[in-house]
Amino acid sequence: MNNKHAYKAFCAEQNDVPLFLKDWWLDAIGNNWDVAIVYNGDKIAGVWPYFTEEKIGVKIVRDQVLTPYTGPYVFYPHDLKPTKRDSFQHDTISQLLEQLPQAKVWHISTFPELKQTGLFKYAGFNVEPRQTFLMPLEDRIDTIFDRLHEDHRRKIRKAELELSIEDEPQLLKDLWEYQKATLDNKDVRMHFSFEQLKALYDASSKRDCTALWVARKNGQVSAIIWHVWDRHTAYYLVGGKNPASKDYRAMTALLWHAITESKIMEKKTFDFEGSMDAGVEKFFRNFGCERTLYLVLKKNTSLRWKLKSLLR
Repeated sequence: MNNKHAYKAFCAEQNDVPLFLKDWWLDAIGNNWDVAIVYNGDKIAGVWPYFTEEKIGVKIVRDQVLTPYTGPYVFYPHDLKPTKRDSFQHDTISQLLEQLPQAKVWHISTFPELKQTGLFKYAGFNVEPRQTFLMPLEDRIDTIFDRLHEDHRRKIRKAELELSIEDEPQLLKDLWEYQKATLDNKDVRMHFSFEQLKALYDASSKRDCTALWVARKNGQVSAIIWHVWDRHTAYYLVGGKNPASKDYRAMTALLWHAITESKIMEKKTFDFEGSMDAGVEKFFRNFGCERTLYLVLKKNTSLRWKLKSLLR
């Protein structure tokens, strides 16, 4: 049995595999993926799924569309002492690194809980910090609501009187078009196609781990967000406001709705999936969530790719 087959069997049995590393999520992106696996005895201790591609003769391993985190993931033994977790993580990732393919270009966004900066630098990666915003969901929902900025609380209360929110999967194309319109206005290139969005949405829908929340005012769509989740964490992945709508409370109300639904499903955390944009950052921060850093691993030893990047 090769690593890919072993990993698919593992995913079928292990509920704790993060959403973006599940084999069916990877399959929905494409078939050009493989995985490094490290064992602790007869149990899997760590995995590193990765996609390889070739552009202009250069082999590349990089993040895939609509997949905020990839890279290594460690499964700790249940009886491991807390003081030994860092060493276990370090040793496991060291072994995973030895199995990775040879590629000239790397760009991998790791999971927020991963802190092995020195190890990645020693392996030849440039390590850059980025940020996401995480909302813990252990508290009562009214306590979580009280942590929101006053402006957000006011918008949500008003939206409850004016907006209806329902799961409407048939409006997925509308979401893509709203997102594209927003980026077009900012002169930013759309980085995923509708076909890519639909493939991942359909795969998630088949496993009952997604919702497409649609806010309407007087029957007209105001905004749409895509909400996904795994066993422990819920994520806001894509959102778009209807360019024809003048309602500026809908996105706040939709995110709060996704948060409350995540709480009902007993998720531990809601991940806003981050942003370095100042306006978006402030919008997320006003939900009273925690700014959390994650590592981006970069490497480029290809002169051809460096020249391509300069000419882009």
